[in-house]
Amino acid sequence: MSTRRRLYRSVLTAILLWLLAASSEAAPTVRQVLLLQSLDRGSLVFDTVTANFRAALQERTVEPVTVTEFVVAPAGFTESPEKAIVDFLQAAFTDRPRPDLVVTVGGPAAAFARRHRPELFPDTPILFAATEVRFLRDAPLAENETSVPVAIDYPALVDDILQLLPQTKHLFMVNGSGPLGRFWHDELERNFERYRDRLTFIWTDDLSYEQLLQRAATLSPDSAIFFISSGTFATGGWQGEERALADLSARANRPMFGAQSVWLGSGIAGGRLLYVEDLGAVAANAAVRIMNGEPAASIKIPPLQLGQAAFDARQLRRWNISESQLPAGSDVRFRPPSLWRDYRREVLGGLGALVVQSIFIAGLLYQRRARQRAEIDSSRHLALAADANRRATMSALTGSIAHELSQPLNAILHNTQAGELLLAGNRATPDALRDILADIRTADVRATQIIERHRTMLRNRQLDVKPVDIHAVVRESVALVAHDTRARQVQVDLDLPPEPCFVVGDQVLLQQVLVNLMVNAIDAMGEISPDRRRVRMCNTVGRDTVEVSVRDAGSGLPETVNGALFEPFVTTKTDGIGIGLTIARSIVEAHRGRMDARNNPEGGATFTVTLPLKGSPVVAA
Repeated sequence: MSTRRRLYRSVLTAILLWLLAASSEAAPTVRQVLLLQSLDRGSLVFDTVTANFRAALQERTVEPVTVTEFVVAPAGFTESPEKAIVDFLQAAFTDRPRPDLVVTVGGPAAAFARRHRPELFPDTPILFAATEVRFLRDAPLAENETSVPVAIDYPALVDDILQLLPQTKHLFMVNGSGPLGRFWHDELERNFERYRDRLTFIWTDDLSYEQLLQRAATLSPDSAIFFISSGTFATGGWQGEERALADLSARANRPMFGAQSVWLGSGIAGGRLLYVEDLGAVAANAAVRIMNGEPAASIKIPPLQLGQAAFDARQLRRWNISESQLPAGSDVRFRPPSLWRDYRREVLGGLGALVVQSIFIAGLLYQRRARQRAEIDSSRHLALAADANRRATMSALTGSIAHELSQPLNAILHNTQAGELLLAGNRATPDALRDILADIRTADVRATQIIERHRTMLRNRQLDVKPVDIHAVVRESVALVAHDTRARQVQVDLDLPPEPCFVVGDQVLLQQVLVNLMVNAIDAMGEISPDRRRVRMCNTVGRDTVEVSVRDAGSGLPETVNGALFEPFVTTKTDGIGIGLTIARSIVEAHRGRMDARNNPEGGATFTVTLPLKGSPVVAA
């Protein structure tokens, strides 16, 4: 039994060991990245690169990655305690896995890693991120090293300052203290050799923070401030870049310039800038490639250089620097809102649309005025033509006038003679004389009406519209040609409704149209036998219009004038000039109506005038 029990235990132990081994193999490998930061938190440049590197690294790796961060230049130290940091790093990785990759951020961390690589991580790949090329020039990169470098052309920045402030003779260089401050002091003095006879450089690596601010507040008018780095100061202590820039901007009496894009908006006026926002992502891409097995030395990344010039509009306004002095293509930020500057295209588009619309409206107004003038001229010409046509028509009706007047005049004469005979025969009684005088008065009124009717037709007048009874106009027109119809043995038939029918128009001009049509109808029947000479006048009242038709029994309209009957100088008479119907149609159209003509199936023609009733819409097209 004990043997069997021991066998069971052995089998169970083997199974457990196998399961543990399997779970161990299934657990994902955690990659270790050691991140050496040059300065404590507070460096806008290095903090931006580090934050972007961490975020991009997590996005681009499938396996879990642990990033361990150490600062090689702790805050408050004028000289970095490198031995203590080396001892700490050695102790930190004694009981934990060695890093798969070392990443440095900034020049001081890169220099530290190179100096202490043999004792810390001789075989670990190193990625020098955001490192100025000056920190790596003393020795070429090793086989397991690569870099994401930057190259700042500081003389070009000095040229920008001199372009904006050509009177500048002194540059106040804010470069910090300690090894980093001394490095930039020595390095830039060599770079600025060509300005020896043009500028005086005032270095600040021997000043405390308060001394730095005091000196910045008392600079001469021909000075400018060049911010390189803050970090530590001569008497110890640490001040982050954002606070240092803010204090300098508040205390300084001259404009301040710098090379880093992340400083714009924090106090510098601007210049050609190094845009470091993408450096972290570039470094993360290189780190992933190295951890995936690609040799570090095979990864070649060109240095990031100064980009587009950018300026803070608030600082330009503060120091009276005109935007016209800026390098071509400069990006000016932090401007106050401006309708013209921010929406110039929209404003110009709106103004252009307004100008086009104004021109269009002006054109319409001009056309409207021209049309009104044309309508006035047309109305005047129509009145002149109608007057000429009216006089010609009345001249043709001279016999009718004489005949109509002869009847009341003869009645007056006969009544006068009858009265004289009664008086001569002493037979005149008051009643007889009263009857004679009444007849004379009636005949006189009749003669006056005849004369006034023809005077009205002959009077030169403009279009005078008012409500008129179209049935009464037809009756007056028939009366005007009554003598002529009797003389030429033409029978006129009237078919008029008993109720009045009002249109808005000029009574005399409408009479002229109807007289013209009746005269034409009489003339059209001159060659047929008298017993067939009939003119029918008919008014047909619709819902919105009234049709006045003049129907004759003549020879009808010839096909040669089909479609051109109302055109000027088109006539069917041998002695006509062809303007009567043209004028008649113009008068009708001036009354918002229309005129048409057609041949009758049984012979002859019918002319129809269609007019809108009072208060109805326009009839004519």
